[in-house]
Amino acid sequence: MKELYFTPATIADKAMNMLRSLDEFTRRRSVLFAPERSALLLLDIQAYFLNESSHAFVPSATAILPGVNALIQAFSDKNLPIFLTRHVNTPQNAGQMATWWRYLLSADDPLSHIDPRLKIGDGILIDKTRYDAFQDTPLERLLQDRGVSQLIICGMMTHLCCETTARAAFMRGFEVLFTVDGTATYNEAFHRASLLNLAHGFATPILVQNILSALDKRDCG
Repeated sequence: MKELYFTPATIADKAMNMLRSLDEFTRRRSVLFAPERSALLLLDIQAYFLNESSHAFVPSATAILPGVNALIQAFSDKNLPIFLTRHVNTPQNAGQMATWWRYLLSADDPLSHIDPRLKIGDGILIDKTRYDAFQDTPLERLLQDRGVSQLIICGMMTHLCCETTARAAFMRGFEVLFTVDGTATYNEAFHRASLLNLAHGFATPILVQNILSALDKRDCG
């Protein structure tokens, strides 16, 4: 099931290929990046998914870190909001997660921590217990308090928490820009399937570099 489909050497070309495969949808409807009302949302970039000793290790995860760290730095430089989620569970709050997966990631597990290679800066950390980062969390209120109406989504895993949160954001009225090369999951088929589904009805797929270039050209302070 697992495969290394993004590497530091291949991620740029592979992500561009993925984006081009979605031209039919992006030509028809695309959301433009609006830095002044955007926030960066980083989902579950935890040691659980990035540590090779973990059964949940995502082989392509490390390849997205340079781009994600560049986005964090760029958003920080422009004083734009950054949110991070950490997925943790107890048997009491896991819901169907407890029956679907053989292992629940608890808050006291060292693998639950944000991966130390992620330069989180002043990002606001939110614990969540479901795929959807909005469910039973203060995320929506915190975004509204900051006048955010557009989300840039990065993180783990493309076809689970990232796709579910993107759908939930859309249903709550947020514009969603979904990073092709800022998300990763177990294999390329899962990744491409999520991009196809989201591009059809929920989100605009985008490359990390496109966001960085737009921020570089614009004064958002």
